[in-house]
Amino acid sequence: MRTRLSVLDQSPVGEGFSHADALSSSVDLARLAEELGFARFWVAEHHGSPGFAGTAPEILAAVLLARTERITVGTGGVLLPRYTPGKVAEVFGVLASLYPGRVDMGLGRAGGPAEDYPERVLLLRRMLGMGGEGLGLPGVAPAVPPRMWLLGAGLGSAHLAGRLGTDFAFAHFLNPGPATAALTAYRESVVPDGGGPAPGAGVLAVRAVTAESEAEAEALAQSILLWRSRKDLGDDLPLPTPRAARNHRWTALEAERAAVRGRSLVWGTPDQVHARLVRLAEEHGVEEIMVNTLTCDPEDRLRSYRLLAEHAAAVPVEAAAGV
Repeated sequence: MRTRLSVLDQSPVGEGFSHADALSSSVDLARLAEELGFARFWVAEHHGSPGFAGTAPEILAAVLLARTERITVGTGGVLLPRYTPGKVAEVFGVLASLYPGRVDMGLGRAGGPAEDYPERVLLLRRMLGMGGEGLGLPGVAPAVPPRMWLLGAGLGSAHLAGRLGTDFAFAHFLNPGPATAALTAYRESVVPDGGGPAPGAGVLAVRAVTAESEAEAEALAQSILLWRSRKDLGDDLPLPTPRAARNHRWTALEAERAAVRGRSLVWGTPDQVHARLVRLAEEHGVEEIMVNTLTCDPEDRLRSYRLLAEHAAAVPVEAAAGV
């Protein structure tokens, strides 16, 4: 089976660009993703970050649903500990009522105390009338509920998603080590909840960037790694230009962090990146890869997704499976 590709968009802010530029680029990217045949498009939630503009994914998702026609749009994800389940249910009830069958509700447990996260998830499901747990709250539960996804970078959310019978997405780009164990635990414990589409085998979210030549892809990758190493060391900045990364004098600590982060970053020409993504899908037993691409210049990001999608579409299924 051909590996499906989707988009995880963090609305990255590059040097010389504003947060408004980044949000506008997210709209452009969603429309391009639909044109290119990506399966779904998710937007993330970050706060107080010079490098990310997406602070309100549910609002951005509403805009993207209005600006597209077919692609599934969702959140990757709403940080549930920050909000009351009632408010989240109302927001997604409206979205799912306006765009039935096109809304993914991805939930994360970061953003605050998470001891009661499982209880919050259960309450949210009941309010939306999901999982066969009643008809939901009047005026909140839509006729076609959103598809619920739990997001994680460890085993906790994988086990919870399995117990609840929801879908699960693993953040390989944050913490690749436990990916196999988490996805296996999810698949071994998952039971369809009866309140929506049967959950799949899970999704792997991978950070990747491509360009027409290896040299160009290397330059874009070094920009990402410089940004990420700085962030790890407490210096949260916009993404640097490839030129700035090339001229940067790396400290020993930055180089160490870049080496670590480089293990979870895929870069190269479109054929190289696609081949690696297909291998990752096979290694982790998933049929869908959610691609997360960060660049300083929004045009480089649009080009990267276009090149990847065009190459994937041109590869015969038999060739992709034999990578």
